[in-house]
This record gives sequence, C-alpha cells and structure tokens, in this order.
Amino acid sequence: MRILHSEASCGWGGQEIRILSESAGMIERGHQVALACPAHAPIARQASAQGVEVIALPIEKKRLPGLLAVRRLLAARRFDVVNTHSSTDAWLVALAAASLAGAPPIVRTRHISAPVAGTAANRWLYARSSRFVVTTGEQLRRELIEGLGCDPGRVISIPTGIDDQRFAPGDARGVRRALGLPQDRFIVGIVATLRSWKGHRFLIDAMASLADPDLLLVVVGDGPQAEAQRLQVSAGGLDDLVAFVGQQEDVAPWMRAFDAFALPSYANEGVPQSLMQAMFTALPCVTTAVGAIGEIALPDRTALVVPPQDSAALAAAIGALKADAPLRERLGRAAREHCAAGYTRRGMLDRMESLFSAAAGRGDAARPHPA
Repeated sequence: MRILHSEASCGWGGQEIRILSESAGMIERGHQVALACPAHAPIARQASAQGVEVIALPIEKKRLPGLLAVRRLLAARRFDVVNTHSSTDAWLVALAAASLAGAPPIVRTRHISAPVAGTAANRWLYARSSRFVVTTGEQLRRELIEGLGCDPGRVISIPTGIDDQRFAPGDARGVRRALGLPQDRFIVGIVATLRSWKGHRFLIDAMASLADPDLLLVVVGDGPQAEAQRLQVSAGGLDDLVAFVGQQEDVAPWMRAFDAFALPSYANEGVPQSLMQAMFTALPCVTTAVGAIGEIALPDRTALVVPPQDSAALAAAIGALKADAPLRERLGRAAREHCAAGYTRRGMLDRMESLFSAAAGRGDAARPHPA
C-alpha cells in the first residue's frame, strides 16, 4: 500500500515516536510510506534519518496555504490511505479530501485523552470525514463513541506497541556503570516530555518529603517545563536527590538502570509508551489511572496506582517499593506478562496493517482492542 502520514505538531514525544515506529514497520513489510509535516518539525529530521520520505508542508497552523498545499499533494500523488494525527493536520486533510474527487480514505489516530467538544464540526471530522478512527486505548474509544456518536465499528483501539526484545530486563549494574549512575542508591526513573500534565512537580515534591539520601530520581526528557522543574529542585535544595539527564536517543538502557519507574500524569494520556516500556523491562511502577493508563496499570497487580496530583501518595508508594523487594519483583513480573499479551510492536503493526487494508477496500477492519 501507499500510506501517507500527516503530523502538524512541531513538538516531540510519544505521538511522534509512534508515527515513526509504525512507518518504519510498514516499510519493513514492503509498503510505501511518506510523512507530510512542517519542514522544521523534529519529526522531519528523525523521519529522514530513519529512511521515511518527508514531504515538507506548511501545516503547523489551520491556514489557507496549508490547506492548498495538502490539496495539491493529494491531487498530484496517489495514496491508498492517509493517516492523520493532530487536530490541525486532521482538519486540513479532511477539508482537502472533501474538495477532491477520488481522494484517499482517511484514518484519524487520536493519541491523547483530552476531551473532544461535541460540536457538529467535530462530529463531521470524526464520524463522517474519516473512514476509521484509531485510539490508543479503549477508554478513549468509548469517549468518542459516547461523546460524538461515532459508529462503534469504525472506532478501533490500537495501543502503541513496544519492542519486547529491546525493552527487557538486563544487567543493571553494567548499565549504571556505562551511564555514570551510582550503584548504591535506589533509583526511581521517569521518562517523559517535561510538560505540566506529566506530573513531574508532584514527583519532585514526593522526593522532598521522603528526604531519603539513599533515593535518587532520574528525570529523562526535555520540554517546556524544564526550567520550572530545575528551579523547583534547586529552590528546594534537592540537587542531591534529583538528576536531570535531558533527552536521550535510546531510553532502553536507562530503563534497565532503574529500580522503579514513576509516571504521575494527571491529564491527556492514552496508554503511555514510557510506562509500557518500563513494564516490558519488568520495572515496578507507580502511576495514576488517568486516560487509558488503567488498561495496563492494574492496581496492586501490575503497578501501584495513586490519585493524580497527590505528592503524599506518590511518596508512600515509592517508599513501599524501596522497602519491599518481593513486592517489586511481583509487580515487575506481572507487568511484563500483562503487556506482552497485548501491547507488542508486532501486534500493533499487524492491526494497523489490517485497518489500512480495510480503509483502502482490501479487507476487513481490525477488531477493537479488548478492555
């Protein structure tokens, strides 16, 4: 198939990583894949480096030049399906396709759980202009069906899949040595773009309340809240308890270096990739039940689940993990087993390939992911 992805975002995070993982996987399976995005977007550079064709278009805003550029592209090139990802490119592609005869079918992927207003315009975008809508979790799927009246048969939950060979338990001592991390401290890690709703500040507050010199919080990632969080650490005198290591090209070694993983998000999540990566690495995790996180974080079975924006609960959960090695082992083992049953990259590619084929009129749609 000839597959076009569109992405208006000029940020970098799990959404962009999924697009590239999926694109690379489809290319490996013999499909032709191109990505339409702003020329200066980080995903453009990453896609080119990974051998994905990049088509630079001015689509970062909902403006006429972007609409006309998308229309010209769809008129000039034959694609079997277009997969849109952010609100802006979804609207530009949908309007361009509506104005063209023989336009390719659209698959709209909804990555986050932010509410979608039940307006007539959004009902048209999701329920009529798109052949299928993909969500990254079953909870997100239900919200679109109930909130916008979408046909349940055309809204499919396909969570992001993780490479279960790359993210697996390994030699923690050797990895720590290579990364320059201490061997004698209990390391709690978070891997996430530094956005407010990822909850870093509550995690930093939890470290402050624990005030345990044997603990170390390692923050992997960068983003708009980086300066505010560094200031929070320095103002609280927490420099010995919190280490910022910035954006990392490969987070798998960092996962293997951690003793535990925390993701205290309080909004917008689907099924977060970093949480799944940690679970595949058999790390005991502390998280919340925001968005579709509850589909993998089963309380006291695959993770410790705390209320969002609750530093005291975070501190208690981290303290419990540090004090109880059998609990860590039990949660980590169950987390990897649970994720391996339904959240592998291979499974994601199988289901997206089936759905693209159905959108193009070549087969049956993938079935919704079980809750």
